[in-house]
Amino acid sequence: MKKTTLTTTLGILSLLTVLLEPSTGQIMEVTNELQERIISDVRDHTIERADRYLRKEPVTVTAKVSERSAGGPNDFYSEGDYWWPNPNDPDAPFIRRDGERFTDRFEHDRLVMRDFAEYTAALTSAWLLTGEQRYADHALVHLNAWFINQETMMNPHMLYAQAIQGRVTGRDIGLIDAYHLVEVAQSARALVKTNAIPNEEAEKIKDWFNRFITWMTTHEYGLSEMRRYNNHATTWAVTASAMARFAGNEEVMELARNRFKEILPDQMNADGGFPRELRRTKPYSYSLFNLDAFANLAFILSTPEDNLWAYETDDGKSLQLGMDFLIPYIEDKSAWPYAEDIDIHDKWPVRHSLLLFAGLAWQDASYIDLFLQFDPDPTHPEVLRNHPVRHPVIWMEDLFR
Repeated sequence: MKKTTLTTTLGILSLLTVLLEPSTGQIMEVTNELQERIISDVRDHTIERADRYLRKEPVTVTAKVSERSAGGPNDFYSEGDYWWPNPNDPDAPFIRRDGERFTDRFEHDRLVMRDFAEYTAALTSAWLLTGEQRYADHALVHLNAWFINQETMMNPHMLYAQAIQGRVTGRDIGLIDAYHLVEVAQSARALVKTNAIPNEEAEKIKDWFNRFITWMTTHEYGLSEMRRYNNHATTWAVTASAMARFAGNEEVMELARNRFKEILPDQMNADGGFPRELRRTKPYSYSLFNLDAFANLAFILSTPEDNLWAYETDDGKSLQLGMDFLIPYIEDKSAWPYAEDIDIHDKWPVRHSLLLFAGLAWQDASYIDLFLQFDPDPTHPEVLRNHPVRHPVIWMEDLFR
């Protein structure tokens, strides 16, 4: 599957002709065929979900606090997935079993953040699709609870994420748990751009994201995660860039662009695969996850002057090379020549953002065709956890103003 044209995302979107009611943000007409197909496919399902979510009240990290957490009630807390009690000594520090999730780990904060992202993105999408203020208003209820209300808000850091009993109270790799805030930041950006929420709340939400960005670019956990050598480095850059774009932090966006150009050739081999992901116990899903993240980065950060979709190293490493490596195994998973994932191998692939964003950026219908073949609403919790970019409408920025 090859791209038909190589144009920046911004350039492609500028070709759209959109008739928009400025007072509501409602989409009236879209003349870009690929975006029209996507919207037609997701519209009814998205609005149906948003209608359900109008009945959902916010639940934040303060709703349940683990006695094992070293932090306070407003601090996000999670525990390492692959760390288990020592069977030879229950009082000893936990031991690692790669790819096998500890069944008794504290999951509350991860789950409510995931739900927060889902509710906010679906409600914002419904606002953009219908222009009905009730959807934007209820999205703001959730944003206020997480970022503004002092009693329920999450503190803007990840000091206590992916703790390991008997070893550490938090870890640098815990920052990956914040990956679900990417679509929250994009939803907030869409609400602000369409004047759907008051300026006072918008500035407070931006301030929360700016404080989180400061933490992840200055604290040793954030800096260590930024410098990692696998999907953690990629997701760090996506999280930072999505937050920075919403908050207007150009310095961090430029930092993330430079990281893209450093980590892509470092992580990719000559045939377009990611060898560090292929060595894991879940090589298929990790490969999809990492290429999704690179596509997310390119879509967020590309400009006419710095088009990451066109970036290529002297030895030929590029996003296109990564697509050419992985797409055949999305089209036909049975052809996958590496080991099967030890867990939920049968649940992949889904509507991966690498298909969506490459299709839009390169105006290649074959990617969009493949994207639309898959289930729009996966339910397995591990799929949802590792598939945080799944609401196309909020990313089509020239469809709203």
